[in-house]
Amino acid sequence: MADMTSTTPETQQEKVQREKVHKSDAEWRELLTPEQFHIMRQKGTEPAFSGPLNNNHEDGIYRCAACNAELFTSDKKFDSGSGWPSFWLPVSADAIEAHEDNAHGMRRIEVTCATCGAHLGHVFPDGPRPTGLRYCMNSASLAFEKQ
Repeated sequence: MADMTSTTPETQQEKVQREKVHKSDAEWRELLTPEQFHIMRQKGTEPAFSGPLNNNHEDGIYRCAACNAELFTSDKKFDSGSGWPSFWLPVSADAIEAHEDNAHGMRRIEVTCATCGAHLGHVFPDGPRPTGLRYCMNSASLAFEKQ
């Protein structure tokens, strides 16, 4: 099984240099839609197959919908059949952070934006090669920039 939470010393150093975005709930509510706030700040989940980016097949960059940080690229996206946009690798090791999530009686690994801490989705060890990982993201947590 792939290790979903390990980091290299270089990655830890890069994370130290990344400038974090901190805002109050009131500030986030001004910037995000109610759905985005619920998902990104309260760790919600959109219904499967409801997000507009699930079936997006355009070339481009997927960014954090809260802070605009680059998270994933279209060449690492795949159709997992799960109903959420799925990727097998983030844009860089320091773009996201992984956290143990034992909510709802399940044991999962939550994925958050390393820049602003927004909840993006979860990562599972059932993805395609070469990583074997499936980063299952909420469409509402992502902004797509077509290239």
